[in-house]
Amino acid sequence: MDAINYDSELKRAGADSTHGWRKLTFLAQRYMLGTIGLFIMVMFVWVAASANIICRFDPLSVDSAHRLTAPSALHWMGTDSFGRDVWSRIVHGARISLAVGIGSTALGSSIGVMIGLASGYLSGWVDLVFQRITDILQALPLLVLALVMTAALGPSLPNVIIAIAIPLIPTVARVIRANTLALRELPFVEAAKSIGMSETRIALRHVLPNTLAPLIVLATAQLGSTILTEASLSFLGLGIPEPYPSWGRMLSESAAEYVRVAPWLVIFPGVAISLAVFGTNLFGDALRDILDPRQRG
Repeated sequence: MDAINYDSELKRAGADSTHGWRKLTFLAQRYMLGTIGLFIMVMFVWVAASANIICRFDPLSVDSAHRLTAPSALHWMGTDSFGRDVWSRIVHGARISLAVGIGSTALGSSIGVMIGLASGYLSGWVDLVFQRITDILQALPLLVLALVMTAALGPSLPNVIIAIAIPLIPTVARVIRANTLALRELPFVEAAKSIGMSETRIALRHVLPNTLAPLIVLATAQLGSTILTEASLSFLGLGIPEPYPSWGRMLSESAAEYVRVAPWLVIFPGVAISLAVFGTNLFGDALRDILDPRQRG
């Protein structure tokens, strides 16, 4: 399979491919939706990192004198039923959502890579055992399995990360296994064996790096689903415990009782969740098109 030669496309477009900045500009213009998704992701990362600077109020501070205050110059997104500033809670909630999304994606992908690489390269009984395990994990949808794991482990940030990471393992393992099965038959693997290189070194040094492109695309796509899953768990009361701000729990506390009298309690957390998932999906689709020539339009 031939890789996309962006250098030749840059030359045909009249750009100098020796300059990395011009290449990035070319890709940004070619994949405009992906650029928008990347901008949204960078914006959320910046907001989460600057939470202590851009927030005027403590997200955990209760002020009964300003309960259910509508959005104003003082409270940009209003206050909740405890008088807590909604803007501060959404901004600090971004930290939790990103921590859960990145943490669970990294953990699930790491374990999935090890299983998929061992399963595809070693084959035999190792492949048989690992594939039966992944079959069992894939029998349940991500949210259902995450619910079971969270209920068993208890609601806390580390437990939520683990609970969401486990359902991600079989998908990553399947993708890495499929790529490993194809790569181990290629001439460079035979050449490595002919010079006496160990199987472990071949798998880690030569096969694994060639599976990183599909892994990056898959991990980016899964990041949005992990953020949505965390919001769903918190909405059901099994995610991040109080009093820590979580977008899903903010919806859960407000949707039923205050949606009519204080709609901002539902609108702003919902928009935050939608934007985060939307941004990661857009960027993941663009990244897939860039790294996988079969997806090229």
